[in-house]
Order: sequence, then structure tokens, then C-alpha cells
Amino acid sequence: MADPDIQRRYKEFLDLLPLTLSLAGLPPSDHGRYFTADQIESRLFTIRHAWKAARQVVRECISGNSGQGGGEA
Repeated sequence: MADPDIQRRYKEFLDLLPLTLSLAGLPPSDHGRYFTADQIESRLFTIRHAWKAARQVVRECISGNSGQGGGEA
């Protein structure tokens, strides 16, 4: 059986994947066209940063710290 920590991290990844991809805002490739290695690397960079943002916003929402802006709307 897999390590419980790995299972937890995998589940977190799957749970945050829709938010991550939405935050990344990357368009899909055209039908029949593939990304170059440089394009893939650039997209990975964007997804990594979107992943960090998704994790942060979920943690803030869970901990109740989402209102740190001092009440500004």
C-alpha cells in the first residue's frame, strides 16, 4: 500500500487541479498541433505558479485569514 502522506498529497493535487488550471488560464492546443519543448516548459512554469496560488488561497479560506485586507472592498 502507498505511503499515506503520498496519498494525501495526491488527493490534494487532484482536488486543486481544476482551480489551478483555471488560474493558469492556458488555452488548449489546436487540434492536431503539438506544443514545442519550449512551449511546454513555459506552460509548466505557469502551472507551477498557479498551483502555489491555488494552495495559498485554499489555505487562507480554510484558516479564515482571507480578510487580511483590512475590510477594503
